[in-house]
Amino acid sequence: MARGTTPSLKDVAAAASVSVTTVSRFVNGSLDLPFQTKKRIEDAIKTLNYRPNPHARRLSRGRSDTIGLVVPDIANPFFATLVAAVEQAADEKKLAVSLHATLNRPGREIEYLQLIERNHVDGLIFVTNHPDDGALAALINGSGKVIIVDEDIPDSKAPKLFCDNEQGGHLAGRHLAEQGHRHVLFIGGDERMISARRRYDGLLKALRERHGGEARADRYAGEYTIEYGRAAALDYLSGDRKATAIFASSDEIAIGLVEVFRSRGVSIPGDISVIGFDDVGPLHLFAPPLTAIRQPVRQIGRRSLELLLETNWHEWKPSASEELLPVEIVVRNSVAPPAK
Repeated sequence: MARGTTPSLKDVAAAASVSVTTVSRFVNGSLDLPFQTKKRIEDAIKTLNYRPNPHARRLSRGRSDTIGLVVPDIANPFFATLVAAVEQAADEKKLAVSLHATLNRPGREIEYLQLIERNHVDGLIFVTNHPDDGALAALINGSGKVIIVDEDIPDSKAPKLFCDNEQGGHLAGRHLAEQGHRHVLFIGGDERMISARRRYDGLLKALRERHGGEARADRYAGEYTIEYGRAAALDYLSGDRKATAIFASSDEIAIGLVEVFRSRGVSIPGDISVIGFDDVGPLHLFAPPLTAIRQPVRQIGRRSLELLLETNWHEWKPSASEELLPVEIVVRNSVAPPAK
């Protein structure tokens, strides 16, 4: 071995007069050897100061001890909190996390889904934030070892973990209805997305339970962003303003709404009541503090890793099994009876 060269398995094998395979299996703990053979290998390792390559060892066992995590955007507080929860849970299990932010672009999502096919990760926790044209579902169905989190990918056959979106919409609708609101504006995502569809359905159901045929829920559909919240607020202010309350289907949308309303002198809840969704951002610091449906984001992160690890992938049969985590309403000061 040349001076300055890092010793390899081959060097240890030569020094101990055994095969490379024998050294490899001994180092990995998968081979029991006679005392003298074992001692020669141990002496060679000590003399050469050989240190096993953990990456090579993992590959030899057919796994990487690394979990892939794909999210749309790590700048968004919701996804940042989710990532932190997965990281913490993985660290407790001595696993690494390979994090990938897709910027919500289908091409990048497809690229990262192929990590499993290239054996770079042992499994994937996958989060998207836009409707699928079928490409993601097809790739997931052919990949295996994928957990779909937060937003559905229709026709995909994989374990799925969501918050109870319909329950969240129902809690918001019931709170507004109890305050006397009959006409509510729902501002959320594309109706093809499970989060938007179920939250709206829950909202309308609760309003009808209280107000029957007088209940009405209009809807604006766009992205879960501050920019869209601003645009929706401006659109609302330029219209007939018949809705007396707004259900903003994300923290980001709610923040955009509040910015515009404050700049235009619109009072919350004096002129319009507002409820948000997620409650990951500092909604309690707003003036007034915003009532919101709180997602268990950290629990979603931890549970997604548990689900990935506890699924017996060798026996698991492709299906669209779905697990829902409950949400709760956090009542603050942004809802009041309709202005007269």
